[in-house]
Formats: sequence, structure tokens, C-alpha cells
Amino acid sequence: MKNSTQAFLLLFIFLLGFTSFGQQKKWTIQECVEYALKNNISIKQSELDIKSANIDKSSAIGKFLPNLNTSISHSWSIGANTNPVTNVRENQTTQYTQVGLSSSVTIYNGLQNVNRLRNAKMVQLAKQYQLTKMQDDISLYVANAYLDILFNKENLKVQQGQLANDEKQLKRTQELVNSGSTPRGDLLDMKATIAADNQKVVVAENSLLISRLSLAQLLQLEEFQNFDIADVDLEAKQSSIMAETPEAILEKAKQVRVEIKIAQTNLELAQRDIKIARGALQPSLTFGYNFGTNASYSDRIVGVDGSGTPIIASPLPVFEQFSNNKGHNFGLQLNVPIFNGFSARNNVERSKVDYERTKNAFNQANLDLETNVYKAITDAKGALKTYESAISTMEARQEAFNYAQEKYTVGLMNAFDFNQSLTVFAASQSDVIRAKYDYIFKMKVVELYFGIPIIQKQ
Repeated sequence: MKNSTQAFLLLFIFLLGFTSFGQQKKWTIQECVEYALKNNISIKQSELDIKSANIDKSSAIGKFLPNLNTSISHSWSIGANTNPVTNVRENQTTQYTQVGLSSSVTIYNGLQNVNRLRNAKMVQLAKQYQLTKMQDDISLYVANAYLDILFNKENLKVQQGQLANDEKQLKRTQELVNSGSTPRGDLLDMKATIAADNQKVVVAENSLLISRLSLAQLLQLEEFQNFDIADVDLEAKQSSIMAETPEAILEKAKQVRVEIKIAQTNLELAQRDIKIARGALQPSLTFGYNFGTNASYSDRIVGVDGSGTPIIASPLPVFEQFSNNKGHNFGLQLNVPIFNGFSARNNVERSKVDYERTKNAFNQANLDLETNVYKAITDAKGALKTYESAISTMEARQEAFNYAQEKYTVGLMNAFDFNQSLTVFAASQSDVIRAKYDYIFKMKVVELYFGIPIIQKQ
């Protein structure tokens, strides 16, 4: 009994350690992006679209191949009917078996099959482009959520640092009040400041928790309560891409971004649809072949006697009848469309209208890309200037705080003014952190337009 209890305790400790180890996992940005790309429902749907496109391509290839069908039927006729073998009308029950084989192949139909196959290949390519775009979008969403967590972590440290500093000042103020060097009002101000600091810490903790939950839900994790990311120190350094001219970045974006490739593919599909519609106005030529045989289970006439009476014999074996009654026929069929209620011509005109729409969409995609690229460059430059300005402001605020701290220590500044200086300094620290991650994200957007992925594949 004692041994079993010890074994149970060891197992419990092992499982507890294993659970704690699992909860300590911290995700890197690479792991987050890769997990999202693997498990995101929208991406899975896009992958299914590619599979459907592959099936459509297979169907388009099948249009070039002959079809082949076989049939077999067995029928009963009861009552007065004509014997299909003797051709004599009789009142009896007869059985009849037919076996057939048919095949046909389209020789020419206005190149519709050729154009449908090309269409299927382009649709296949367009679906792949759409999957790539969705992967880029998901990667960008994950990166933004990841950076948001890093910002909230650093901001929480700032708020906790301010609280710790104020608690030290509270002790110092208490000592000064006890010695009579400082009025009691300063002590009350410090206590109010610490209460406000605690509130800021709670807000920062909640913001961090919400940002972690947001990323966990974006990754669609089932167990997200203990989700956390690895602490990394990202540098907000200027990318070499910003040395490129906006025109060069735009030209690169036109080459690598799938938005333009999708629009271009859709335009080619619309052109091909016009050719398919026009193919319906042309004659079509089909070759067909049929094979058939039959067997009857009725008695048969094998001759007549001297008085002219038919001589009746039992039916031949079924397979012998199949062999005797087999037949073949084949031929060409030419269909020439003359009038079909304007449906074929209207399809051509409708395809032309769709092409014009797609052409407008293609032009709009180019304009949107140009707008987005220039906006991304402008945003990145503005974010960098904001970050640099925030650093300068923080440095000035720090000097002002150091000076205020010196004055407060020697009793030349009251607690309220000192707390104001500290609050402004802490706010400038938060502004630097916010500007830093805003710049990093906007720089990532510019890099994405230049063909650099969010994460480098290993």
C-alpha cells in the first residue's frame, strides 16, 4: 500500500511538472505565423479552392477523350405481341435481351475544349495567387498582433517602474514629513499618485492580456488561457529598402505582389471566355460508334414441312445468339448552328461586357497598388520621424525629471510638481515604445511590397 501511494505521488509530480513545462512554452513570431498558415480556416478554404481547380482542369482534359458507355437490358412481353425473332404475332410471354456499347469523340467544336482547358489552367494559377495573398495577409495580421503584445509588455514594465519609483518616493516623503521638513499634504499627494499608478498598472496588465488573447484567437488555439510569446528585443532600425526610390519600390511591387497577378489572370480568363462563347457560333463535328447485339428466349422457326407448316425449334443458346446478332455502326455528325434565339450571340456580347468589367478591375488594382505603396512608404517615413521625435522628447523629459528629483530631494519642489514631472516622463517612455513598434510594423508593410516576407522560411 505504501509503495502504491509513493508511485502515485511520483506520477502526480511528473504530470504536474509536465503540465508546468507545457504552460511555459513561449511562441516566437515564426512559430505563430507558421501555425496560423497551417490552421487558419480561410487558408484551408483557399486550399480547397485549389483542389477544386485541379478537378476542373482534369475535367477539361477529359473533354478531349472519347466517351465510352455500355448498356444491357432484359424485357418481358406478356400477351399478344410480335415475336421479335419470328416476326409472327403471338399470344405468349417473350423475353428479350439487348447488349450495347457506344462511344463518341468531339473532333472540332470551335476550339471550345482547347480554350476551356487553358481557362482551367489559368483558374488553377489564380487560386494559387489568392492563397498566396491570403497567406501574406494572415502573416501581416499575426505580426501586428505579435508586435502589439511586445508593446504592451514594455509598456507594463514602464508603468511598474513608475509605481516602484513612486513607492520609494513615498517612503522618502514619509521620512521628511516625520522630520517636519515637508508638509503632510505632500504625503497625501504621493499616496494619490501611487493609487493612480496602481490603476495604470492594472490597465496595462489588462491591455497585455487582451492582446495575448487576440493573438491566440487569431491563431485559433483551443487552449489559450496560458498563451504567451517569447520576449524579444526588436531594433527599430531603418531598412535599406527606404534608400530605394518610391518608383523603384512600386515597380518591384508590380512584379512580386499577387494582387496584380490575380487581376492579370482574371483579365486573361475574361479574354478566353469570349473565345469560348464565339466557339459556340462555329460548326461542331463529332465521330460516333455503336455496337449492339440481342437474344430472344422464344421458340424459333427453322423451316417448313411439306405441307407448309412452320417447323418450330427451341431458341439457340444466348451467347450463340449474341454472336449471330451482333452489329456495328459508326459515322460523323456535323452540327451547324443557324438560329438559337440569339443565345449564342448574346453569350458573346455578355462575355465582352464581363471583359470590360475585368479590365476596369485590372486598372483599379494597379491604381490601388500604387496608392498603397506610396501610402506605406509615407507612413513608414512618418513613423520613423515620430519615433525619433519621441526619443528626443523622452531624453528631454528625463533630464527634466532628473532635475526635478534633485530639487525634490533637497525640498525645493513639492510632491505634486514632482509627480507631474514623473508622470510626463513615464508618458514619454510609453510614447517611445508605441512609436517604435508602429514604425517596425509599417516598415514590415513596405518590405512586403518589396517582396520580403514577414518571416524568412528556414
